[in-house]
Amino acid sequence: MAVGIFDSGLGGLTVLDAITRRLPDLPLVYYGDNAHAPYGVRDAEDIFRLTTAGVSRLFDAGCRLVVLACNTASAAALRRMQETWVPRDRRVLGVFVPLIEALTERNWGDNSPPREVAVKHVALFATPATVASRAFQRELAFRAIGVDVESQACGGLVDAIEEGDMILAETLVRAHVDALRRKMPAPDAAVLGCTHYPLVEGAFREALGPSVRVLSQPSLVAESLADYLRRRPEMVGGGEGVRFLTTGRPARVSDRATQFLRRPIAFEAA
Repeated sequence: MAVGIFDSGLGGLTVLDAITRRLPDLPLVYYGDNAHAPYGVRDAEDIFRLTTAGVSRLFDAGCRLVVLACNTASAAALRRMQETWVPRDRRVLGVFVPLIEALTERNWGDNSPPREVAVKHVALFATPATVASRAFQRELAFRAIGVDVESQACGGLVDAIEEGDMILAETLVRAHVDALRRKMPAPDAAVLGCTHYPLVEGAFREALGPSVRVLSQPSLVAESLADYLRRRPEMVGGGEGVRFLTTGRPARVSDRATQFLRRPIAFEAA
């Protein structure tokens, strides 16, 4: 058995990379639904259908625990999956929880009433589907009060990153930051609410300036997973190494993934 990592494309590789650095002996299976990426422009029903299909494949590969390393899937499908679809002996986790923990400086297991926190003005950069779901605001409201969240739907950014056009991606980052600042001139913190965005984190930091705290997901998710597995070691299972599955063309996806992680990555057909 292994822990599964699901993503609509290649963005989840940023999470996988952080997990392998934090938990180098953890067996993993990565599933990229590259044939249907990006998810950020799809409706909720379509996202649910594609996500459950991918997670089913990971269950078939022996994974008892799957991490949705895709904010769009976490926002649009996770709650419904957990309530109506996930088998009792399996677990599916999203990527919002570690962000909320870091932003509010409290553990997710802390079920005390929401309280005021240090941060007051948060900029959320995410896909159109994640923004439309308002899942981030909903989860944040369970833990904090008095936090103003302004969202910016970053249309085109995932496509540019997936195609490896980093000049266009950085241009889009600057445009989206400018658009956000017209709505919220002085954010305290910025959340990069898509696992593709760490690949252009430097552009976000430069555009936002040194006064804005930038929260990026990979290291937060890796640490949260390590904590979860300390409490639930039975979810690790056996096996070794990392396996990569894709619904796209394996050779093309492997080439792009190798460029992303700067080490050889070999995908096989899902």
